[in-house]
Formats: sequence, structure tokens, C-alpha cells
Amino acid sequence: MRGIVCSLLLSVVVAGQARPEFEVASIRPSSEQTTQVNVGLHISGSQVRIAYMSLKDYIGIAYRVRTGQIAGPDWIAQERFDIAAKIPDGALSDQVPEMLQTLLADRFQLKIHRDSKEFPVYALAVAKSGLKLQESATSAGAATDSPAIVNVTASGSGAGIAADLGGGSFFSLANNRIEIKKMTMTALANILTRFLDRAVVDMTGLTGTYDLTLDLTPEDYVAMLIRSALNAGVVLPPQALRALDGASGDPLSSPLQKFGLAFESRKASLDVIVVDSMQKTPTEN
Repeated sequence: MRGIVCSLLLSVVVAGQARPEFEVASIRPSSEQTTQVNVGLHISGSQVRIAYMSLKDYIGIAYRVRTGQIAGPDWIAQERFDIAAKIPDGALSDQVPEMLQTLLADRFQLKIHRDSKEFPVYALAVAKSGLKLQESATSAGAATDSPAIVNVTASGSGAGIAADLGGGSFFSLANNRIEIKKMTMTALANILTRFLDRAVVDMTGLTGTYDLTLDLTPEDYVAMLIRSALNAGVVLPPQALRALDGASGDPLSSPLQKFGLAFESRKASLDVIVVDSMQKTPTEN
């Protein structure tokens, strides 16, 4: 469950300058979470707080790739840390990924190289019959997050998963159903990738935000949870893996059809971050 929750956050990260770095940064091992998992990314002014993310998560944020596009040892998905940092005066919050690159290199001795690889993917596209989906309504006077603040939280338990992505954008997976509120197609593709056996690539060309409700069979619902755990590097017992046998390979084509969206198997070349070396523990704060 914790792998599922952590992986959700990678679909919403703050979007350059040579080697920007935090003014100060503290890195500490995350406290163990069991029945209820809570993960968060909060940026307010110069203060950055990130909780309960794995090293693989941090690499994904730093280099703006999904965890499925990171090649490295299994333990990078298992070692989890909290980071508290300060953005220096004059720097911008959209430089946080590059600052994380510097932090990972300095404190974990991370060395990587870039590559590209052809992957089987699901293409999310507008169906030939045309889009049957309206953009999200904007509520007059509704409270929204300040543009200067990034506040993303996710939690999960046996009852389901919920992620508040800020600005009214919301995702949940519970009771054999996916609920999506005020989400772009790109963000939707990124999140759905976490629950499937391959990446989802947004090819809709749509720029608005949308609300969707996708009903799943019980078998596909369980399979999506299991696949998300596997994608996050969680080791599952054989009996859990056997639950994949009763699920369809593609659980979303039918639910998406009613919105005029196609979900097609294709191949695409994606960027890959290859971890050449990295320490399991950071140098002292």
C-alpha cells in the first residue's frame, strides 16, 4: 500500500540555471508507516518539505521521469527519506528538481547517465467517434491554492487510496472505482501509469482539466493495486501475484470509451535514467 501511495505523487511535481542547490537541506530516514500511509510534498515560499519518499521517487522528481523509466538496484525503491530544505533567495520554486539533482549527487553520491529505450505503452487519445467529455466546471469564489504554494498529499489504507494534488485536483481509487476531479490528461496519464503494466502516454492534445468516474471489475481493481505495488518496487508474496491471473491485460479501454477516449497499445521511445552508483545513506546533515 505504501508503494502505491508514494508513486502517486510523482504524477504532480514542480516543473533551469547551472547546478542550482538548496541553501540548506536536512535528510532523515522516514519513520515506518504500516496500516495508514501518508506522503506529502509541500513548497511554500522558500520552504520545501517532502515526506516518506523513496530514493527512486526523488530521482524521478529530480529528473522529471516516471519511476518505470529509472534503471537501478532494487533497494532505491525501498530506502525512504524525509527532506526539509530552503530555497535560496532569488531562486524559483520551479528549480526544485534541479536542486534535488544537486542534493542527490552531493549527499548520496548519485551518478547517472541518460539513455532512451523503446517501451510498450498505452496511448491515451481522443476516439475517432469524438470526445464526450466536458471540461471541469470552475466554481465561482472557490478557494484555490496560491500559485506560490505547492501542496500535494496522498494517503492510503486497506479502504483505498486518495491523493489531493492541489487546486481542486483530486484522484482516488476505492470500492472498484476511480474518481478523478479537475485533472489534465497529462496528469491522468502519469497517475494511471502507476497502476498498469506499462506507461500511459497522453496523445489527446487536450489542455483543459476534466472530471471522470471509471468503474472497474473487482478483479481489475485488485490487479491495479498489485501492479502499482510492483511498479514501486514492493516485494509481494506469490498468492498476491496469482490475483493478476484473473484480470484483463487492459482494464481501462472499456471505462474510457464512454468519454470518447481511446486506450491503445503502442510502442514509444522514452527517456531513461540509469543509476550507475549511489550510496544507501546520505552524508551527515
